[in-house]
Amino acid sequence: MGSEIVRALKGVSFTVEQGEFVTIMGSSGSGKTTLLNILGCLDKPTSGDYILDDVSIKKLSRNELARLRNKKIGFVFQAYNLLARTTARENVELPLLYNSSITLKERHERSMKALASVKLEDRVGHLPNQLSGGQQQRVAIARALVNEPVMILADEATGNLDSRTSYEIMSLMQELNQQQGKTIVFVTHEPDIAAFSNRTITLKDGKVIKDTKNENVRSAKDMLMSLPTNDDY
Repeated sequence: MGSEIVRALKGVSFTVEQGEFVTIMGSSGSGKTTLLNILGCLDKPTSGDYILDDVSIKKLSRNELARLRNKKIGFVFQAYNLLARTTARENVELPLLYNSSITLKERHERSMKALASVKLEDRVGHLPNQLSGGQQQRVAIARALVNEPVMILADEATGNLDSRTSYEIMSLMQELNQQQGKTIVFVTHEPDIAAFSNRTITLKDGKVIKDTKNENVRSAKDMLMSLPTNDDY
């Protein structure tokens, strides 16, 4: 910025092991977005290195980074990022279109399996505007799963959702992590959402100020069941 150098991240170093469920927290301006872009292979750090599944991204070209992203990372965004005129199944199939070795039949099978894993088998032909916010986020999670990535990277994935739907999504995330062994890195600014993960990394002014194991991991499923229903009113 002019003659001033702003370092978004400074000396950040941590390891995420296979099968971990990690949340990354920090206030606005703490460096979360920059870190997220590096973890997602959208940006490269100006110094240091990022190794994803034994691959160093330091010397990769833009095309190589794009291939690595498509193969190794499943993205889930706050705004869902679904194509409006495209069915749930077709939205889920999108990442597979970039892999010419996958046949049409296999695309269909893998997308149906991914939708089944998020319990949306009965919504495969629905357009996004025919789905609730929570269902749209489930489609986005199915899309993130369809390429069988090594890591799911979620950016404020419950930010647009009410409490009940947030707990539904976090219950699904816990299920994917605990029952299917998926590695999840979940960026959030909400402490109650971070409490559903096994570990929380906190950023401030571009530095890791805390990296703690969550001793009392809350069950999103239990939280969901404790909420009042319409019958309670």
